[in-house]
Amino acid sequence: MQDLHYYSSLITVADDCKAEVATVPEVKGSNRTAAVVQYELLADHPHEFDSNEVLFESWCTRQGSWDDLSPDERDQLREQFFAKPQACLRASPLAKTYGWGLLFDADGKVALLARESERYQQLASGGGEGVQIVKAMRTRRAS
Repeated sequence: MQDLHYYSSLITVADDCKAEVATVPEVKGSNRTAAVVQYELLADHPHEFDSNEVLFESWCTRQGSWDDLSPDERDQLREQFFAKPQACLRASPLAKTYGWGLLFDADGKVALLARESERYQQLASGGGEGVQIVKAMRTRRAS
């Protein structure tokens, strides 16, 4: 299984993110986007999930109801999901589009951090001792 974890790190907002302040992603039609699902997971449960859990849970939620699966079936599905290459949270729409930083603690658990917050500004400018800064992927190629 791929290790997409970060530890004591901040994924900063993408350089080309248009959101000046962090915004809550909205449901479009009847479908919950990856941004909506990831936001709900992280806003409701800060520092409870690691990268792999966020990616897998958001994928499962968007696929349909997985509530009927046994723990063994869920584990098998997880193995199949991570058997293929997956993008890490640097590609999350939360950091690319919606203005959210992703703060990982020493155990690799992630929480949202609004780009306009004092804590984000402090960490992003290198003021967080021991916190590695990693930029989110750009939405578009640099020209």
